[in-house]
Amino acid sequence: MSAALSDEQRQRLERQLADGVERLGLELDPQVAPRLIDYLALLARWNRPYNLTAVRDPAAMVTRHLLDALAVLPHLPACPRLLDIGSGPGIPGMILAVCRPDSEVTLVDSNLKMTRFAMAARRELGLDNVVVRRERVEELEPSDRFDCIISRAFAALADFVRLGAPLLADGGRLYAMKGRLDPQELDALPDGFVVTGRHVLDIPDLDAERHLLVVERAGTA
Repeated sequence: MSAALSDEQRQRLERQLADGVERLGLELDPQVAPRLIDYLALLARWNRPYNLTAVRDPAAMVTRHLLDALAVLPHLPACPRLLDIGSGPGIPGMILAVCRPDSEVTLVDSNLKMTRFAMAARRELGLDNVVVRRERVEELEPSDRFDCIISRAFAALADFVRLGAPLLADGGRLYAMKGRLDPQELDALPDGFVVTGRHVLDIPDLDAERHLLVVERAGTA
């Protein structure tokens, strides 16, 4: 699985990840970091023929994918059932599943090559708590209910809320990972929903704005 990385590269990436985790103020289980590097190695290997991500350099993948996803952990409560809409190659859902083995994490994406990779990563990482579904989110059964629904740069905030709302469990929350915030997006939320949290995410060594928006049904916050 790690054929895309030399031993020297892997050690360097492990040190970079450990430094980033410390700077984020996180404490992860000792087994988590090696599995995240396994995931990154597999992503780098598949990325060559299948172009899964525009980020080519593994060190940049640590920053832009691993640490970017890990930064939401302090703001994400225990989620028995977590849905990642528009997951692509499993970001952030696959990364969160490694960190939260007690959560059942469903990755939804309509792109065949993305879901093929996600299924391969699930198998090779032994992530029994991950479900991969190649569907449009609109096609999910209304009977499916999730405690937490997350997306990274999937759609405009209003569209994300509109698509996620039918799948939200009672008392559940939506988490939108965003770059620079657009005030017009915040003003365009569907009726009955409110932003209850705005978190600035300071990603180590990333010179770009990152935010996490928490959205709930009005009256449940």
